[in-house]
Amino acid sequence: MIVSTTEEIPGREVHEVMGVVFGSCVQTKHLGKDIGAGLRSVVGGEARGYTEMMEESRRTATERMISQAQSLGANAVISMRYMTAQTMRGAAELVAFGTAVRLR
Repeated sequence: MIVSTTEEIPGREVHEVMGVVFGSCVQTKHLGKDIGAGLRSVVGGEARGYTEMMEESRRTATERMISQAQSLGANAVISMRYMTAQTMRGAAELVAFGTAVRLR
């Protein structure tokens, strides 16, 4: 599966547009990570626990988006983007979305 943030794939032609596909993941804060991040905000530096949590969320959301594209018969997702939102206090949603297409 080709996943690209561009509208075109060099050397390939969009044969059919299958539609918009999404994958999302909602993560909640872990108390230990939250305390560590609070301390980190005082002394400065990266909140590694949160970085790891967001990396896992991106992977999960991307995998779900790809799965949805494959179920439509697509072999690529173009114009792919990420979006985040706070869904409730202490929880964040990460959404991966793009256009599922069949390339030649």
